[in-house]
Amino acid sequence: MTYIPKESRYDEMTYNRCGKWGLKLPAVSLGLWHNFGGIDTLENGRAMLHRAFDLGITHFDLANNYGPPPGSAEENFGRILKQDFKAYRDELIISSKAGYLMWPGPYGEWGSRKYMLASLDQSLKRMGLEYVDIFYSHRPDPDTPLEETMMALDRAVRSGKALYVGLSNYPADMTKKAAEILKELGTPCLIHQPKYSMFERWVEGGLLDVLEEEGIGCIPFSPLAQGLLTGKYLKGIPEGSRATREVFLKKKDVDSAHDKIVTLNEIAQSRGQSLAQMALAWILKDKRITSVLIGASSVNQIDNNVEMLRNRAFSKEELQKIEAVLK
Repeated sequence: MTYIPKESRYDEMTYNRCGKWGLKLPAVSLGLWHNFGGIDTLENGRAMLHRAFDLGITHFDLANNYGPPPGSAEENFGRILKQDFKAYRDELIISSKAGYLMWPGPYGEWGSRKYMLASLDQSLKRMGLEYVDIFYSHRPDPDTPLEETMMALDRAVRSGKALYVGLSNYPADMTKKAAEILKELGTPCLIHQPKYSMFERWVEGGLLDVLEEEGIGCIPFSPLAQGLLTGKYLKGIPEGSRATREVFLKKKDVDSAHDKIVTLNEIAQSRGQSLAQMALAWILKDKRITSVLIGASSVNQIDNNVEMLRNRAFSKEELQKIEAVLK
């Protein structure tokens, strides 16, 4: 069946400017890190993308290595884009990244000009696109001069293969230096994508201040701490859950956070929210945050997360209770 998006898709979503720049992103963006790869069900991914767009989520975030296997998320997204979203390309913000291992040899990862631009070409081919809206350096390279990586980002824009550039996983001091280099090159840094959640707060130690000073937007990934900040682990570790795979989320992480999760869930219930909804709203309370980047395995999860927008305000007492748990 032909996909026709809802006419009311822009009625409920909030859109925020990226720092001082003109581009706006939805307060909730959809990441394709998990559940859109070659081992996943394509029709489930298609249903999630349809639902996200119907809810006003215009930003779909990818990277060259998303899958598994690496590259398959972009391939699947390209198929769905061609079939269902081709007529709506100008309503979408599509991002990709380069930095992690993609092919063997010395030019298959990190931040050299050779790797960054070759990776972008491959990503565009996989997705069937002429350009991405945002192209990121996915991680800093300890062995490549920062100037070289930033010159590659600048080249991506000047070649017409990206509209904007961003950084991901860069510490505060390196972010400031990178922003200065990009400004001199004439391709300013639009946005930073760091890991940030109630349980991962390193960005509060200087990065958010740098982003505010430089007028750079912020879109945190893993805002639900790989599922810890959902109701999934309130009663232990369910069979087949992410923690059982012992990859990004470990069983020991669940065990050590269990008591905090239970208490935070009680606070969320007192607000009339799920734990996931409260965790997302807690991040968005900071005006320096442009959007929260969610992952999802079902349409229902997307619905639940977006519902958070109806209750984003916190009382002083609620924030104090949350801080007491997180200390």
